[in-house]
Amino acid sequence: MRPTAARLDGMPGAKTFCPWWGDTSIHKQRGVVVYTVSPFRQRGSKAIFKGWLFNGYRRLAAQVPYWIVPFAIGYGTYTWAKRRDAWQNSKAGHLALGGH
Repeated sequence: MRPTAARLDGMPGAKTFCPWWGDTSIHKQRGVVVYTVSPFRQRGSKAIFKGWLFNGYRRLAAQVPYWIVPFAIGYGTYTWAKRRDAWQNSKAGHLALGGH
């Protein structure tokens, strides 16, 4: 009868190829090519304001139909409710509604 193989739930043993989460001291891997760009050659903020001025305006203007309608409905509801509340708390509102 053969004993059961131990579960590999901890650190890898001597017969496993994969090192423990980034430990490259066991085996040198071959065939991995890494390309980098010098930080002096990267121009991450090149024309950032010019690009936003035109492209950002175009993108914001394209979204106006989607947020102006709900904003207008919300603002209209708010102003109506403020006027109605002020009227209900006035003398004329109390007399019209039959309140105290």
